[in-house]
Amino acid sequence: MCGIVAYVGPKQAYPILIKGLQRLEYRGYDSAGIAILNKDLKLYKTQGKVSDLDQLVKEKDIGGTIGIAHTRWATHGEPNDENAHPHYSFSKDIALIHNGIIENYTALRKTLINRKYKFRSDTDTEVLVYLIEDIKINEKVNLEEAVRIALNQVVGAYAIVVLSKDEPDKLIAARKGSPLVIGMGKDDFFVASDATPIAEYTKNVVYLEEEQIAIIKKNIPLKIIDIKKHKITPYVQKLQVNLNVLEKGGYEHFMLKEIFEQPRSIRDSMRGRLRADKGIVNLGGIRDYEQKIVNAKRIIIIACGTSWHAALLGEYIIEGLTRIPVEVEYASEFRYRNPIIHENEIVIAISQSGETADTLAAIELAKEKGATIIGICNVVGSSIARATHAGSYTHAGPEIGVASTKAFTAQVTLLTLLALRLAEKKGTITRSRFHQILNDLDDIPHKVEETLKTNDKVIKIAEKFKDSPNALYLGRGYNFPVALEGALKLKEISYIHAEGYPAAEMKHGPIALIDQEMPVIFIATNNIIYDKIVSNIQEVKARKGKIIAIVTEGDKDVVGMADYFIEIPETDDILVPLLATIPLQLLSYHIAVMRGCNVDQPRNLAKSVTVE
Repeated sequence: MCGIVAYVGPKQAYPILIKGLQRLEYRGYDSAGIAILNKDLKLYKTQGKVSDLDQLVKEKDIGGTIGIAHTRWATHGEPNDENAHPHYSFSKDIALIHNGIIENYTALRKTLINRKYKFRSDTDTEVLVYLIEDIKINEKVNLEEAVRIALNQVVGAYAIVVLSKDEPDKLIAARKGSPLVIGMGKDDFFVASDATPIAEYTKNVVYLEEEQIAIIKKNIPLKIIDIKKHKITPYVQKLQVNLNVLEKGGYEHFMLKEIFEQPRSIRDSMRGRLRADKGIVNLGGIRDYEQKIVNAKRIIIIACGTSWHAALLGEYIIEGLTRIPVEVEYASEFRYRNPIIHENEIVIAISQSGETADTLAAIELAKEKGATIIGICNVVGSSIARATHAGSYTHAGPEIGVASTKAFTAQVTLLTLLALRLAEKKGTITRSRFHQILNDLDDIPHKVEETLKTNDKVIKIAEKFKDSPNALYLGRGYNFPVALEGALKLKEISYIHAEGYPAAEMKHGPIALIDQEMPVIFIATNNIIYDKIVSNIQEVKARKGKIIAIVTEGDKDVVGMADYFIEIPETDDILVPLLATIPLQLLSYHIAVMRGCNVDQPRNLAKSVTVE
């Protein structure tokens, strides 16, 4: 969850660190801090955002060419100055930043208290830095060895960077369960939670693997060992990050920019994979496993949050086209309920960041049971990409807004391509139907552009409902997961309580909530169950609920009943979610802005959920 950035080299560290924190702030923004070594180890931190830290150090001495910095999403200890990172060791000779959770910190803390140490914060992180110093002093070892010994005593997840006054040109970095990437410049090194702070300075990076420790020293080649002290040869990769996508590009918020990027991001997710004119779908990342998937008795899709909604759509689409049974599981529940998994089954893991802790843990469980794991994620080199047997990147580009938009539609696009390829290979789809869907899918980016033109109309609807305390989202068939995703977006960024339901289930309880103050958002596009959704709308109208309908262009029946409607272009039923979700994203965005909410950084949330 938290954002880590560090630097060692000939340049002044502070400008690099503060800019890096700004680019990583989507990972957490409860507090921020920085430690810079220049003879003395200077540490400054504060509750609040990175801008508050920048203001705090305006008149401070922040000179130095080595330093570490952190932006926090709180786990242990409330967000305040004391609990902010970095944390000093007891003597203040060592500073440490940390992403993850040390699960046995209570036992370690008690041991250190018995040794007469006094703690300044409520965090598990401070326990770790105290432990490192205790080992360094009592076992008379250098920083590198003290960190290694300490990590062998730790239970939990961590990405850490350590800085010590005794070794003023060295950083020690390590990871387990939380991501860490090292950038290598001409004569300097950069460390970060992901590549966004590094891309400006170098394209050469090394992704640390599980339980690896990096010894990063000025003017010395990068050294990597594991916690058992085995030497590892660094594997250098080339970054491919467009710096323009890390800026707002004239939009007020990243979320709005990313909503309007979806014609491009959907096209990019299909690039090289879809040739509608030739009737070709090609997913190179899973080619070697296609027959195994086709022969599978069952596919299990695991995900969390918005990715779970994409997974649910994947279930509908894959089952409908391939007739392979599909189950969708919350990764956080899957790993704890002793699931039944057979060796001939396929597990598809979906994650925007590729670092979701619950999904990673579920992958490891499924691998132990002998399942074949296919990954779908957005971040090249991420943990899930490395942990799976095969998979595909969505190529949506960096998503900075915490509430997912373009990553969701890219995931749905990729799942649709997968279903089409499997159905073609299995022979469960006619050639005419196959070509029809391919042609409609190829036209989706253009239709998303058309759908985005509803923005002005959505703003007017948002003005009517920005003060509503509740909202209900209803859909049927492929549009049910769209209702769930629409409700989640509203909750995430506007803090309005919203629920998504299958429209037919409304009368089995939620209908009790409907009165003249309740906005009810129907995804009521023209499909084989159109008449059924019309009946559900009539039930709400009879109880004076305020109806907002997403309809197909040219609709007459629903438009006649709705208080407000938004039209989307006509397309194949299985592709409607790629269009219907757009006005729901815009509605949530504009309501949140009108309510004065921080759209890109909603309270209590972070982009990459690397803790359980």
